[in-house]
Amino acid sequence: MLRAPAVDAGPATDARPGRPRGRRPAFVAALVVLGAGLWACWSVTVDDAYITYRYSANLAHGFGPTWNPGQDPVEGYTNFLWMLWHVPWVWLGVPLPLVSKVTSAICAALIGWILVTEPRTRAGAAVAVGAFVLFLPTWIHVDAGLETAPFALVVLRGVVLSARLLRDDDTPVRPWEPPLLFLVAGMLRPDGILALAPPLLVWAVRRRGHPGTWLCLGSALVVGVAYTAWRWSYFGHPLPNTFYVKVGVEAATDLRWITTTGLLLLPLILLAAGAVVPRATRTSALLALAGCLALYAVPAITAPAMDYLSRFAWHGFPLLCLAAGWALDSVRQRVVAAVLAVLAVAWTCTAGFLHPNGPSMVNYGQDLRRAHIAIGLGLADAGLAPDRRTVAMTDAGAVPYFSGWRATDYIGLNDERIAHGTSATDALLADRPTVVVATGPTPEMPRTTWGTDLPRVVGDRELVAVARVRPDYYEQVYADRDVAPELRATIGRRLTEGAAVTDGRYDQTYGRWLDRLFG
Repeated sequence: MLRAPAVDAGPATDARPGRPRGRRPAFVAALVVLGAGLWACWSVTVDDAYITYRYSANLAHGFGPTWNPGQDPVEGYTNFLWMLWHVPWVWLGVPLPLVSKVTSAICAALIGWILVTEPRTRAGAAVAVGAFVLFLPTWIHVDAGLETAPFALVVLRGVVLSARLLRDDDTPVRPWEPPLLFLVAGMLRPDGILALAPPLLVWAVRRRGHPGTWLCLGSALVVGVAYTAWRWSYFGHPLPNTFYVKVGVEAATDLRWITTTGLLLLPLILLAAGAVVPRATRTSALLALAGCLALYAVPAITAPAMDYLSRFAWHGFPLLCLAAGWALDSVRQRVVAAVLAVLAVAWTCTAGFLHPNGPSMVNYGQDLRRAHIAIGLGLADAGLAPDRRTVAMTDAGAVPYFSGWRATDYIGLNDERIAHGTSATDALLADRPTVVVATGPTPEMPRTTWGTDLPRVVGDRELVAVARVRPDYYEQVYADRDVAPELRATIGRRLTEGAAVTDGRYDQTYGRWLDRLFG
């Protein structure tokens, strides 16, 4: 069944071999579906995004990229360029979640264009772009506020350029683009250099005799080394602070991540592997699979607990979509190709909605607004002296961002002491924060959270608020007794406001989501 690639006849192709035309209607249809999905999930901004926003705001206000102004800087983000991108918007007063969503939506549209135009057949384009735009995690991760979509676009573009060179050595490629993509990918996420190392090597070998190749490559290397030297000297560690937490604390050796990802993307993985068989698509498919393996290696080994809705798998998702499209390019029988495309898209779409995190993620924005954001705004409203505006919490996103208070993140994502071995209990006892926010499955204080002895840390602080996030997820706010009455009032007002502007429901179901959209 797998033979040499067959290009659709008639209007599906133009005079340039392998470059289809007549795909604009398909692209418009894909944009409509993508737009509908992004609209449906527009309220979702994940708590982690506010970590990046806090660094952006501090940099914009002249404090540098740091968690707590005036303290030793810590690299609690892993997306330097994404953090930097938001800085000018702070000056302009544009809400940072809006900046993230619009930027990511544009990147997702560009990914869609690549997936529509790179496959040589309609069936290939259909499976590539169809799986992408009908996948629930696509809607969530584009709207969530993190660098996920821009990063995936840069990786996809780098693989596509080198795949074109493998198919036709005369393909025009700007000498500065592959090194720039490699540099940008590495500065968006550290694992970007792993994903784009194979495409960069292919380009360098194929273009080794062309003018400008080594100049552009050397320039990118100089910039990359300078950036690495700066961040190491500025933050004092060779790797982002989050790495030491996620590998040292969260790391697991079970097969959870591999099993979930394998089932979620099974047809695309099988098709991508099938694209290795025909000679015409072999090298391109191997390049795409190499990028996926590089992106998937770390989460497969560490099984990260913070990988909501398979975010780390989504980094390579467009690569799998494209490789699946290339596989169907090699299926000579159009009916068979069409059936395979429908089955792959149907599986991917269904699996996305059946993902265990799906119902909670589509309701995430509502839950965050009435709890974390309300608490952060309530803290900001309090008229405490600057030296008393200190808070400790595990959910180190919206609460520190909206409060503007000096914050101790006792998971350690933004605290070098805890990340490098200091007991979170000892760190909190040393910091003596005015407010401690505890999370647990009930309204009662848990005995321990992330290895922290909460009763000992909370001490004689007074409970001033309890915010219910989900059926088994609560935030308890404890404050020093002398400021407890004021904080009880300000946080209480914000919790009431949050309840008024959200849907008032706690069930983690698609029904709740649909009722909110259409009710």
